[in-house]
Amino acid sequence: MTALVLLAILLPVLFLGSPSLFNGLTLVLIAAGVWEWGRMNGYGQAMAIFFALSACVLGWVLMYCDVPQYPAPRLWLVVAAIWVLVPSYLLKNGVVSWALIPKVVRLAVGVLLICMAWLAVAQLRERGVNLLLSSLLLVWAADICAYAAGRLMGGKLFGKRKLAVSISPGKTWEGVLGGFIGVLLVAYFWLWLDQKYASDSLSLYSLLWARWGWIALVALVFLTMLAVVGDLMESLVKRSAGVKDSSGLLPGHGGVLDRVDALLSVLPVAMFFVSLS
Repeated sequence: MTALVLLAILLPVLFLGSPSLFNGLTLVLIAAGVWEWGRMNGYGQAMAIFFALSACVLGWVLMYCDVPQYPAPRLWLVVAAIWVLVPSYLLKNGVVSWALIPKVVRLAVGVLLICMAWLAVAQLRERGVNLLLSSLLLVWAADICAYAAGRLMGGKLFGKRKLAVSISPGKTWEGVLGGFIGVLLVAYFWLWLDQKYASDSLSLYSLLWARWGWIALVALVFLTMLAVVGDLMESLVKRSAGVKDSSGLLPGHGGVLDRVDALLSVLPVAMFFVSLS
């Protein structure tokens, strides 16, 4: 029911509303994610609300200044580098490494990355529904197919080797492979749709194919791995905080960050690829 209510709100705004209306609605969700982030990192209710309101103000300032209309490839390169370097250290050293980072640094970097994910959504939407939706579906396909492959094939191809047993024991390398296969199938189908209906707004897959040809497969592998990284990073933070869900804002689904963890890492990098054109 929660998912249906969210879709009933988001989809009409996405397809029928203006980019500004959609950006404003998603900004509310992102602000809720910032509130959850503050709570998970040891800040009280009042401070967490302050951080969320600050994220809202920042987002509205960016929209007022028409920032979503500018691709800013250097900005997205920096955000992509953060998503590669920081998780590489933290996931290698495990849950204990998170607590060693000063709380204010954890807060600042997390809020920055959450806000940058919103800006990526806004910029992708400004460039067309097809582009945004294809980027979102990449993450959802990776997640669904990884879950299905992990349940069906877990342990059958790579033995008992787990992806990150101390952080998320249920995730397997078979799941990662299944997620990538799912992304490839979605990409192939979307390329066919773009060619058949000649949409004015190209999808992420058509843009990557037009720019790099078969090398676009490398970009898809990278984005699929980033989806896994985003999921694992939220699991690491929740384990460090001793909580099961980021919050209880979405009945039956946990919190906002539980639903968008993989999007946080993938969308800024997808926007980086788009901004190279």
